[in-house]
Amino acid sequence: MTFVVIENCIRCKYQDCVEVCPVDCFYEGETMLVIAPDECIDCGVCVPECPAEAIVDDTDPAAAEWLDFNAKAARDWPNITRVGEVPADADAWNGKPDKKKFVGL
Repeated sequence: MTFVVIENCIRCKYQDCVEVCPVDCFYEGETMLVIAPDECIDCGVCVPECPAEAIVDDTDPAAAEWLDFNAKAARDWPNITRVGEVPADADAWNGKPDKKKFVGL
């Protein structure tokens, strides 16, 4: 079992989740973060830290289309272990629908 970053992270990238992760399994792309499923230990400490509620358990129906994306992106994107710069307009993007186009889905 693992946790998965889903659509609402796109263009928000709050990164509160990164600092609490005990195994540093977050990876950063231009518009969102992902979790490497083979590194996640399923502790769940990241879930309540995400203001965008963009992290779900892989058994959640919302995770289905995002699990493979997280795995592939984690192989290509750099690992992030500390909070970086959050986009200035993150709050404006939080909760907006149809953000998949910003990651090519």
